[in-house]
Amino acid sequence: MKTPVVYGIPNCETVKRSRAWLDAWLKRLGWEALVNRKGTTWRKLGPKKQAAVKDAASARALTLEQPSVIRRPVVEWPDGSITVGFEPDDWAGRR
Repeated sequence: MKTPVVYGIPNCETVKRSRAWLDAWLKRLGWEALVNRKGTTWRKLGPKKQAAVKDAASARALTLEQPSVIRRPVVEWPDGSITVGFEPDDWAGRR
């Protein structure tokens, strides 16, 4: 899985806007929906590391460190809604 890396000067307005956009995406979905607690990456984390994921900030830090812990696929639909994971019934209703 390819992960985007944002490079830039932290006080640059464009960099700030891009990071704000990424943070808004996380807030919109909720960190609980994005962290795949059933996947291999999560299971390989130690209990201490797993227990440390308790809010949006700690989930964000983990997803930056271990991008494969993000539940997939994340889909933004034409109506603007976003889903995480594959649910055939949900997807079929979007045709």
